[in-house]
Amino acid sequence: MSTTERTYVVEGMSCGHCGLSVTEGVEEVRGVDAVQVDVDTQRLIVRGEEVYDAAVRAAVEEAGYRVAA
Repeated sequence: MSTTERTYVVEGMSCGHCGLSVTEGVEEVRGVDAVQVDVDTQRLIVRGEEVYDAAVRAAVEEAGYRVAA
């Protein structure tokens, strides 16, 4: 199986703590192998063999943030 990479814009991330909260939440999603967050650009990059969009979005929302449409 090949690795998938998806990029999201996460609204509301404005500091290192925000980025850490999102990272920790998304790392728990099944199938996710790596998470990279850039607070300055509000970008979230997720890599894994089976990355389910709905699960990533739910983890971001559970951390208290919103994925832009």
